[in-house]
Amino acid sequence: MQETNNQSVLTIEQNKRVTLTGVESVDSFSDAAIFLTVCGRKVHIAGAHLKILTFSQGSGNFAASGEVTSVKYGGAKGSFSKLFK
Repeated sequence: MQETNNQSVLTIEQNKRVTLTGVESVDSFSDAAIFLTVCGRKVHIAGAHLKILTFSQGSGNFAASGEVTSVKYGGAKGSFSKLFK
């Protein structure tokens, strides 16, 4: 059984690469949007030419590249509020 500590770290490098820890699942993705579940909450990454580089469900590590325009963080029910733009 995987222990959850409800902590995650988001890093955005020059709006070209995003890394995130604590990712439980990749819910959907396209070249314009990636939807994740992180510590029980929804995260929406928007941009252009997005590509998932790595995702390990065991460790919760996630990385994507492309032109990142925004990251929105939502509650457990999926409502989003602006985190980065």
